[in-house]
Amino acid sequence: MRARHKKWAAPYIAAHPQTIVTDPDQLQGEWEDRFPKKQPIYLEIGTGKGQFIDTIAKLHPEINFIGIELEESVVAMALKKVIAHHRSNVQLIEGNANQVVDFFKPHQIQCLFLNFSDPWPKKRHAKRRLTSSRFLPRYHEILAPNAPIKFKTDNRNFFEYSLKSMNNYGLKFDDITLDLHHSKENEHNIVTEYEEKTMSHGPIYRIVAHFPDKTDK
Repeated sequence: MRARHKKWAAPYIAAHPQTIVTDPDQLQGEWEDRFPKKQPIYLEIGTGKGQFIDTIAKLHPEINFIGIELEESVVAMALKKVIAHHRSNVQLIEGNANQVVDFFKPHQIQCLFLNFSDPWPKKRHAKRRLTSSRFLPRYHEILAPNAPIKFKTDNRNFFEYSLKSMNNYGLKFDDITLDLHHSKENEHNIVTEYEEKTMSHGPIYRIVAHFPDKTDK
């Protein structure tokens, strides 16, 4: 479901170029310069209204975070949170994850979050899923060796599809959780806006995986 258009979004984004980027391909080798400190960079694709990235940035000031969101009105709401809480270790991108390899240098990202991505349930839309064979090579290019992909969904079919897709591409699984909120991993789980609304309707599935290097057996 697309967010309702907000007239204030475009002017607000334009007023905060120090925190949000609308032409990220121009910054491929310069992301470190947009943060006060040179620290590891973690990426969230599909930032939504920003609850996850805002919270994790507060908990981990030793890490720099970048969030990508396509919808203008949605990323503007995330921007409001980040600005209000003075998160100097957060940068936002209004852009399309299809172009992620144009946004970053090879092996620049130390961790990737895919939180409740659109499951695109129809078969003809399978290539749009963010865990499809169309996207995995792009993540492989921008992720540092052994950097984890952390995936969450409440959609069982999307979860099973993602397991197969990652396995077929050769990823190594570090953790597979069938009911995150009733597991030990939930102790460090950061809840998204969507997760808050749906967590009582059924289990949350989680995958943590990485692309193998020569040391993996």
